[in-house]
Order: sequence, then structure tokens, then C-alpha cells
Amino acid sequence: MQPYQILILIAAYFGLLFLVSFFSSKAGSNAEFFRANRESPWYIVAFGMIGASLSGVTFISLPGTVATDSFSYFQVVLGYTVGYAVIGLILLPLYYRLNLTSIYSYLESRFGKYSYKTGASFFLLSRIVGSSFRLFLVANVLQLILFDELGVPYYVTVSATIFLIWLYTFRSGIKTVVWTDTLQTFFMLLSLGVTLIVVSDELGITAGGMINHLSESGLTKIFFFEDWKSSDHFVKQFLSGAFIAIVMTGLDQDMMQKNLTCRNLKEAQKNMFSFTIVLTVVNMMFLILGVLLTQYADLSGIDAIKDELFPAIATGGELGIGVAILFILGLIAAAYSSADGTLTALTTSFSIDILNIEKRYEEARQMKIRKQIHITISILFIAVMLIFKYAIADKSVINKLFEFAGYTYGPLLGLYTLGLFTNIKIKDKLVPIVAILAPILSYIISINSLVWFGFEFGFFILILNGFLTLLGLILIRSKHN
Repeated sequence: MQPYQILILIAAYFGLLFLVSFFSSKAGSNAEFFRANRESPWYIVAFGMIGASLSGVTFISLPGTVATDSFSYFQVVLGYTVGYAVIGLILLPLYYRLNLTSIYSYLESRFGKYSYKTGASFFLLSRIVGSSFRLFLVANVLQLILFDELGVPYYVTVSATIFLIWLYTFRSGIKTVVWTDTLQTFFMLLSLGVTLIVVSDELGITAGGMINHLSESGLTKIFFFEDWKSSDHFVKQFLSGAFIAIVMTGLDQDMMQKNLTCRNLKEAQKNMFSFTIVLTVVNMMFLILGVLLTQYADLSGIDAIKDELFPAIATGGELGIGVAILFILGLIAAAYSSADGTLTALTTSFSIDILNIEKRYEEARQMKIRKQIHITISILFIAVMLIFKYAIADKSVINKLFEFAGYTYGPLLGLYTLGLFTNIKIKDKLVPIVAILAPILSYIISINSLVWFGFEFGFFILILNGFLTLLGLILIRSKHN
């Protein structure tokens, strides 16, 4: 595609987002920005959450992992289903019963102020870095296929990207995001579906012959039981998937804020359970696409691997202009379906959890502070993405993201496990120390695990980190239980 064509697509896409923002925004109050007035239809939330969960990481990285890892990632996806069940049956009832805006408010009522601030701080760190990873991946692809040709520097691309997200979310926040996520999910799934059909046709695969073709490809092995020391072992992947789902959805303000915009608990649970089914199917479709793209690249002599595979084939021209257009739309959707919700959630968490604006100021003052925080978080996003540009290693981003999540979400996992499943009270002031030491110890153990134990943690590091946090919290239990 020519650069001007891509620019037209981007402009048209943002035109749609701003149109959705215009019709979804009303008073721009804090109730709208933080909770969408608790009026969101559950099926709209469920559909939109698919795109937010997939993001650019799945859209670009997942197909590229198949050549080296087969379908091993699906073991993680199967674990997700258990994690989402825990969210729907345990966490959502808790959040609705307490009528929470920020889910970390629970930690204050259960343990105290220091636990509350620690939990919120780890979320802020996790989401700033994690979402920057996701957005970096997509921005980098847009830079390579468009803005480098136009002579636009990377920092301008990133700054413009974040500015546009800020522009359509600054007024009504989560109320707008619930609806824009729906549009973004549609374009991601449309891109996936059309590319699957076109590549299948290019490889001469009929719908009836797809299963046989996949089984003969040698790339569809799902279950790995052979080497328990390997990070691909089923038990490690499955359990990691369950806990990743719990922490990156159930203990994540971004994802839960969308759930909490539903009218009541029953509708929020409908949202979670339907979302689980669809997300499982979509992840399998991305893995199937990875097989077909790998085979197509081999037959066509295309030298592209990992995160470069899907972009190189989709935009190379061999599959036609339609696939290229839908890929660009899906790519843009992947970038913004995660980033807009994150920007809103970070603003919400910092406003409520760190500054306590709802308790300290009147409505007008709250709105003013909220808007200032929204701008500040946007600038911070830009800074982190610029750091990634020059610091990130040449490794699949999907692995980096989950490795990092294991260190930052582990303390949240430990805090909520202790809070939900025990009656233990702790010395609240010591919680920040435990939350800092647990990831450090986890990292030391992880980098030495092959030498010490002949064992590779991989995504399993999240469980180790959560366990060490839980152990540390038990050690600082209060004598006044």
C-alpha cells in the first residue's frame, strides 16, 4: 500500500472513533468517566473486552510463535478459562457487593491503607509498562510500514498516537471506551477472518480439508508433557494461564472497570462467561493463522519470523489490497483497544487510590484534577514507549509481556489470596517491604533455577512470586488476629 492510502485509513478510522465518542459522551462527569453510570449492556462489554484482551500482542506476536513453539500457547489459553471462572464466581460478587469504583479499595477495608496503596501502585506500574509494551509493538510496525517512508520520527508517531487516544477519552472515559472497544474488536476479528480465508485459498486448502492439513503440518502440537523442566510443560503453562487470567483481568483495574460498568452482578457474570468462550476460540484461530502464514512464507520465499511474519505477508502485496487494508485496520484497532482503556483505568486508579479525590474534593475540583492526571499519564506513556524503542531486545513481545507481568502482578496475587481465603490480619505498614522483596527474590531464583534445580520457570514465575508474597504476608501477621 502507498503511504497516502494508509494515512487515509488511519484518518477514517479515527473519524469513526470520534463519532462514537461524540454519541457516547454526555455530561463528562466523574460518574461517566469512572463507572459509565453503571449502564453498559453486558454483551457490548463482553465483545469489546475481546479486543482489549487480545491487543497488538496477540494480533502480531501470536501467529509468529507457531514456527518455534507450535500450539503450546493454547495450554495457557486453557488455563485462562479456569481463571475467568474464578473471576466470575468469586471476584465479581465481591466487587459488586462492596460497590467499588477502584477494585483496590478492597485492600484498604481488608488490611489497611499501606496495603491499599501498595496494590494500587503495583497496578499502576504493571499497566504503564505492560500497555506500553503492547502499544510499542503496534507503533513500531506502523513506523516501519508508513512513517519511516514519510520521514516522520518515531517520537512524533508515538506522541501523535497518545494524543489522539487522549482526545477521544478525555471527556467520558470508560463510557466512551466500552463502545470504542466494540468497534476495535470488530476490525480485529474481521482482519483475522479474511486473512485466514485468503491465505487458505492461496495454499489450496478447502474448509473440509483444513483439519487434515493442520494435523499434517507438524506445527499443531498443543500438549507438552515430556520434559517437566521445560517452560512449555503443560502443568506450568496451564496453571500460569489460570493465574495470569486472574491477575491480568480479575485484579486489573483496566479490565474490571469495564465489568463494573454493567447494570448488575448477573449481567457482569454473563459478560465474563461469554467472553471466555469467544476469547478461547479466537486465540485458536490466531494459532491456526500462524501455521498458514508460516507455510505461506516458506513457499513464497518470504524471510520473516516472529513479530515480523504477519505484517510482512499482509502488507507485501501478494495477498491483495483487501488483506492489506484489513490488516492495517486490525493493527490500528489492536493498538487502541488496549491503550484507551488503560489510559482511563490509570487515570481512575491514580485519582481514587493515590489522591483520594472522591473523599477530599467537591465534584468540580475532582473533575479538574482528573483531567490533569489524564494528561500526565498520557505524557508518561510517551516517555516509556521512547525508552522501549532503544532498550527492548529482539525477542517476541508476548513472552516479554507475560514475564514482566509475573513480577509486577505477583504481589497483587499474594494480597488478594490472603484476603479472600484467610482471616489473617497483618502488620499493614510492612506490606510495601514484602511486595518489593518478593519480586526481587523471584527474579534471583528464576535466573538461577536451571543451575540450582534444573528447572525453567517461564510464565510460572507469577505463581512463585505470588507464593513468596503470600509467605511474606503470613510472616508479618498481626498478633491481634
